[in-house]
Amino acid sequence: MIGTQITVRPYQIVILFSLLLPLEPLTSCKSVTGGVTATATPASAPRYGLRLKGVTEAVHSQVILAPVLSGQQVETITVTKLAPAGTQVKRGDLLVEFDRQTQMRGFLDKQAEYNKLVSQVVEEQAKESAARSKDETELHQAESDLKNAELEMNRLELLSRIEVEKAKQTLEQAKANLKQLKETFELKRSAARASIRILEIQRDRSQQTMLNAQRNSELMQIHAPLDGVVVLNTVWKQGRMGEAQEGDQLRAGVPFMQVVDPSLMQVKVEVNQEDVLALEVGETAKVRLDAYPELLLDGKLEQIAPVARGGSFSAKVRTFTAVFSVQGSDTRLMPDLSAAVDIQPYKNQKSMSAQR
Repeated sequence: MIGTQITVRPYQIVILFSLLLPLEPLTSCKSVTGGVTATATPASAPRYGLRLKGVTEAVHSQVILAPVLSGQQVETITVTKLAPAGTQVKRGDLLVEFDRQTQMRGFLDKQAEYNKLVSQVVEEQAKESAARSKDETELHQAESDLKNAELEMNRLELLSRIEVEKAKQTLEQAKANLKQLKETFELKRSAARASIRILEIQRDRSQQTMLNAQRNSELMQIHAPLDGVVVLNTVWKQGRMGEAQEGDQLRAGVPFMQVVDPSLMQVKVEVNQEDVLALEVGETAKVRLDAYPELLLDGKLEQIAPVARGGSFSAKVRTFTAVFSVQGSDTRLMPDLSAAVDIQPYKNQKSMSAQR
C-alpha cells in the first residue's frame, strides 16, 4: 500500500542472511565442545539389505513314479497302500503298493502254460531219443546185411547160376536199403529237431511272458530308495488336482511322490540383473520360511548361474538363478516351501561402483 511504512526487525535480517549461505555437505558435521571444532566423515558408504524370494528343495531326493508295466497296455493302476506325507522311512521300507491281482493272475496262467510246454519238450526229446535208437539199430542191421551180401559174392565160383543171381539181387537190395535208411535217418532227425525247436520257442516265449508278469507284479510294490521323508506331489487324478490317496487310480509314469533327505536342504532363488553383481559365492545369509515366520536359519551362497534368462515381466530384464545352502535342519523345513533369503550385499567398492 502506498505510503505504508514497513518495519524490519534485526533478527529477521539474520535469518534471511543465513538462508543465503551454502549448506554443509551431509557427509560431514561440526560440533563445538569446549571451544574445539571436530569434523566426522563416514568411513564407508551406507549398506542396506537385500531380500530374495525362492523355494526350498532337498539336495538329495528321489522322485517316485507310478510303474510302467512291460508288455501291457495299462492306462491307470489303483493304489491299495500308501505311506502318508511326512512319514519317516528307511531305505527299503514299503512306500506304496498298487493293485496287482491282474499281474499275479497273468503270472500264474503263464506259469502253468510254461510248465506244460516244459513237459512237452521233455516228452518229445524222449520220443526222439527212442526213435533215434531204433533207427540206429536198423541202420546197423542194414550195414551188417550189406557186408554179408558182399561176402556171399566172393563165393560166386562155388554157386550155381540161380544162386549167383540171388546173391546179386540180395546185394543190390542191401545197398538200396542202407542208402534209404541213411537218407531217412537224417530226414527224421531234422523233422524231430524242428518239432522240438518249435516247442522250445513256445516254452521260452511263455517263460518270458511269465517273467514279465512276475516283474510287473514286483513293480506294483515300490520301496524307499533312501532314508528320508515322504512328500506327496500334486497330480491330476479323476478330474481334479490333489495328492494321491489309497483307492485312487494313477496314470503310469506319473511322478506322484518324493523321498527327500531333510538333513541337507537348499533354497533356489531368482536374482535380478541389477543385484547379481553384489553377490559373492560363500557369503552368509539368513533364511526365513513364509509358513513359519519365527523360524530363522543360517544360509550360505553356494552357486550363481553363469547365464541369465528372461524375466517374467520383460525380456530386457534378465534374472540369474542362485542357490543358497541351509545350515542346520528343522522338522518344519520341507521341500517346496516359499522362503526368503536376507543378505547384506554391496560389501566392496567394486560392487558399489558397478551398482552406480
